[in-house]
Amino acid sequence: MNTQIGKDIVIKNVRIENGCLVDMEVSGCPSRSGKVRKIFDLGEELLFIATDRISAFDVILPTPIARKGEVLTGLSKFWFENTTNIVPNAMISTDIDEICIRIGNTGFDSLLVGRSMLMRKCKPLAIECIVRGYLAGSGWKEYKKSETVCGILLPPGLVESSKLPEPIFTPSTKAEAGHDENITFGRATDIVGQLVAEQARDYSIAMYKFARDYAADRGIIIADTKFEFGLNDDNKLVLIDEVLTPDSSRFWPAEQYKPGGPQMSFDKQFVRDYLEVLCRDGKWDKTEKNIPVLPDGVVLETTRKYVEALEWLVSWPI
Repeated sequence: MNTQIGKDIVIKNVRIENGCLVDMEVSGCPSRSGKVRKIFDLGEELLFIATDRISAFDVILPTPIARKGEVLTGLSKFWFENTTNIVPNAMISTDIDEICIRIGNTGFDSLLVGRSMLMRKCKPLAIECIVRGYLAGSGWKEYKKSETVCGILLPPGLVESSKLPEPIFTPSTKAEAGHDENITFGRATDIVGQLVAEQARDYSIAMYKFARDYAADRGIIIADTKFEFGLNDDNKLVLIDEVLTPDSSRFWPAEQYKPGGPQMSFDKQFVRDYLEVLCRDGKWDKTEKNIPVLPDGVVLETTRKYVEALEWLVSWPI
């Protein structure tokens, strides 16, 4: 039975900059904000609204990225709908008419189209479920020191961006503040229990392999990705949150792939590269003090790469 919130919800103080949704407030139900999404508690359901905010180095930047919220929602919807035979998930609907039945006529219905997702409420696991098919990011940093990733011994002689012999499950903690911490599978079992950890691992590997093969046929390498799982009312493990988006994954164009260094990508690369230059020049220290504004060229190129990922994977022009 669905909890009918109806006209008790009032969305207000909507902040739009250059056509991008940046923020909003709501009264009539509990809500919280992530780096990108607003999450409204409707009782038995949650309403996710993806803004166009972007974060880097765990800091929300003041410059939004046009259409980013649409891309994250569109890709998550696509994967949720096409992987129910692999793992159950918490998505109910992205249909704005159905959503408005739950929340009433907000006056901002057109703004919410394409960026809203109604989800069943679940109890999130206290771990992030990461699958790596290639050696990059924190995995590469650890490998250089010990030839391991999260305690998993890998073959010697690998280079940055090398393809791994088989995908590996490398969980992490969920940090309330600061950075998540990579942990061993044994530590993950201590946190969530043996059976849940094993099921989360098996679901994650199966999801990654399906998405990897699907994306490969469309010219994209999925180097790694992060999944989140929760327990539903029946204590069953289900996939929650966003899934297989440029914010939660590394997407590389296959035709430009060359192991031995960083790769071109369909995500925040242009943002990160610009900010790294500022940091090297002493103009920013990756804190929330004096956060830099992104130049138009970086914003436009980042929008292009996000939209391109959606078009290549889902074959919808948007």
